[in-house]
Amino acid sequence: QVQLVESGGGLVQPGGSLRLSCAASGFTVSNYVMSWYRRTPGKERELVAAINAGDSTNYADFVKGRFTISRDNAKNTVYLQMNSLKPEDTAVYYCKGYFRRGGRQYEYWGQGTQVTVSS
Repeated sequence: QVQLVESGGGLVQPGGSLRLSCAASGFTVSNYVMSWYRRTPGKERELVAAINAGDSTNYADFVKGRFTISRDNAKNTVYLQMNSLKPEDTAVYYCKGYFRRGGRQYEYWGQGTQVTVSS
């Protein structure tokens, strides 16, 4: 059974840090493009960061220099280290796994974890 389980969200003060985890089961994260998205009320879900099978990463402009995506293949887990958090980073953060090769395409989402940045 394929599953993505996010954890690590919570309440943090502006300028603080959090590390989100996304534990996968049923597939191998190292073969997938793994991404973090976020959604705030009234806005579309937006890409935050992604890492591909070759370990190339890309980031949304609004998190560059503050967030880092990484992957632990032994634990089949993807992380999002978030530093220098701002109130506008408040959102539900989702993990996504995506695979496409030939005629096959797979896409999996986690249930989300709430991040609240507030004093």
